[in-house]
Amino acid sequence: MNAIISASELASELTGGNPPVLLDVRWQLSTARAAGEPPFDGRAAYRAGHLPGAVFVDLDAELASAPGGHGRHPLPDLAVFGAAMRRAGVSSARPVVVYDGGIGWGAARAWWLLRWTGHPDVRVLDGGLPSWEGPLETSVPRPDEGDFAPVPGETGLLDADGAAALARSGVLLDARAGERYRGEVEPIDRVGGHIPGAVSAPTTENVGADGRFLPAAELASRFGGLGVSGGSPVGVYCGSGVSGAHEVLALAVAGIPADLYVGSWSEWSADPERPVAVGPDPQ
Repeated sequence: MNAIISASELASELTGGNPPVLLDVRWQLSTARAAGEPPFDGRAAYRAGHLPGAVFVDLDAELASAPGGHGRHPLPDLAVFGAAMRRAGVSSARPVVVYDGGIGWGAARAWWLLRWTGHPDVRVLDGGLPSWEGPLETSVPRPDEGDFAPVPGETGLLDADGAAALARSGVLLDARAGERYRGEVEPIDRVGGHIPGAVSAPTTENVGADGRFLPAAELASRFGGLGVSGGSPVGVYCGSGVSGAHEVLALAVAGIPADLYVGSWSEWSADPERPVAVGPDPQ
């Protein structure tokens, strides 16, 4: 099953016998906002217009726990996550399509969590809301309660030690901007740089100018150039496990399974005993 769906394909499926549940996960990372500028309000954006029948999901409150020792967006309490998904109408026997405002990070986080906790049919709207040419609505739906019960997967998740080991035994991709990987700037976390052995792979290079993913063959070629080949294990991290989920999604589009280090740099860099590499090279 493909991990993404086009707007035209979604429009067709919404008229079928088992239309997908729609989740709106509009979210933006705020870094060094201009003085007086309010933070992005995903719920307000949702109420101003969303796909018909879509339910808003709050990434910070429902797809993550409170910031702390395990990073800025640690795994959510699964009871909270499961309740949010059921409230949105998510059931195991019904497909789910997730979208956001176009950057794809919030949608990918929801996609990864649902897949990791056992939902069999989850896709991301390629290009997000800007790709949708159909009508929008402002009313807030009240779907029937779903039955999805999340169960943590036995694979797909890395902790700090696992990420360090994978950087030595396989390929660990750093999805952040190159200047953060190199340690030239660090607008959020304690220190700049990267996990020793990790390869710079900015997630922004997985999409075109329209925000849609590059074709699968182009993504496979890109990742191959970064050292991903054969059956070597692949992992991804970012700042806090959100844009990294988008890179895991891009790898899935290319047919490459990958694990996610959810704590990511926000967890790694908070521990002064963890080594930090700087510069353009992995080591």
